[in-house]
Amino acid sequence: MNDPVATTPSTDDRNLAMLAHLLGIVSGFVGALIIWLIKKDQSAYVDEQGKEALNFQITMLIAFVGAWILMFILIGMLLMPLLLIANLVFCILAAVAASNGKSYRYPVAIRLLK
Repeated sequence: MNDPVATTPSTDDRNLAMLAHLLGIVSGFVGALIIWLIKKDQSAYVDEQGKEALNFQITMLIAFVGAWILMFILIGMLLMPLLLIANLVFCILAAVAASNGKSYRYPVAIRLLK
């Protein structure tokens, strides 16, 4: 796989990428969207990781809506906690990778932004 970020990202870029991933835990896609929109033209690393975080949070939003719909037949009550745990774990893994300057791709994300 080609790594679009060939150089080592700066500390500020790593911190912003980490923040984009972590904000997904508390703000859904909004935090990642704001960071990505502000920094996408200034840093290739923040652009790549911001899009990755945004794609994952949009995927999670779709999954939460599906689980909410399935609440009416009680399956959603099982899915909601699993989605919350998956969101927490994957966001933390991505934030750790971003803080180390590595690119992280979520294993389950619809790639809407490329």
